[in-house]
Amino acid sequence: MHETLENSTSSLLVLAQPIPLVEHPAAVYLATLSPGSRPAMRQALNAIAQLLTDNSCDAMTLNWAALRYKHTAAVRAVLSQKYSPAYVNKVLCALRRVLKEALRLEIMNAVDFAHAIDIPNVKVTKQLRGRVLAAEEIAQLMQTCFDDPTPAGYRDAALFAILRGSGVRRSELVNLDLSDLDLNTGAIFVRGGKGGKDRIVYLPDSGITILRDWLLLRGSCDGALLCHVNKASRVVRRRLTSQAVLFILQKRGEEALVANFSAHDFRRTFISDLLDAGEDISTVQRLAGHANSDQTARYDRRGEQTKRLAVQKLSIPGSRKKPQRLM
Repeated sequence: MHETLENSTSSLLVLAQPIPLVEHPAAVYLATLSPGSRPAMRQALNAIAQLLTDNSCDAMTLNWAALRYKHTAAVRAVLSQKYSPAYVNKVLCALRRVLKEALRLEIMNAVDFAHAIDIPNVKVTKQLRGRVLAAEEIAQLMQTCFDDPTPAGYRDAALFAILRGSGVRRSELVNLDLSDLDLNTGAIFVRGGKGGKDRIVYLPDSGITILRDWLLLRGSCDGALLCHVNKASRVVRRRLTSQAVLFILQKRGEEALVANFSAHDFRRTFISDLLDAGEDISTVQRLAGHANSDQTARYDRRGEQTKRLAVQKLSIPGSRKKPQRLM
């Protein structure tokens, strides 16, 4: 965001002097986020600050409590001309959250806060990105792992089983420890998910079997559930990175001749398949770790056939004599 807002620069928008982090609304907001989400949100806040002050401020030097409706409305107007609706709405969400912290810290009054956040999201009209993986594609990916007799094959099968069976995010996957898994119930404790929230998800029985096979090679020592396997096929108890997961997905996808997909596509598939199976959306919402059911509904990729079949369950009573064809 290099474009700036004309006539918006004001001495009121620049902090006169640094304030303690515990009293800084942007710092307090960023501290509530998971480590994986923090860099992107800090970048978004820096962009807002630069936009409002002709690149004079960043997130930590902008006086957020001085923002008014004219500032937030102008930010929305400029961003919506240059960026996708999804990205603009993400930035606006961060803006509202910082102003809410300013209100809580009692450096912004309730009236100014209410007016400043009274900006609507940009309507999203484009089709959602990503895709749902077909059952045949998932079977091909799993078989590719099963055909690999090395520890990497067992680890990758476990990785796919967790993505497919629990719908966790990639950042959540790499943070899992052995202690987070209960093989008796299939429960997985997800620590510090999106928004810093913890939750419990579950693996199907078929997934537990695959995890047990991997753990026979990994061992029972504490630490990362999914770890590195070196070139000599020895298990190295070092946590996988998000980038390593991307490499594994790409490698196995090429071996299985499956078109490009991401870890998040497994999450889309997880949510869509549960909804297609008739599971209650509130249950799926809790498993996915969404703040509300509207977020869950955005992942619904079931298509027109499912909607057509759904209405067949409805009955319209009554019948009448067929009319005569008009001559």
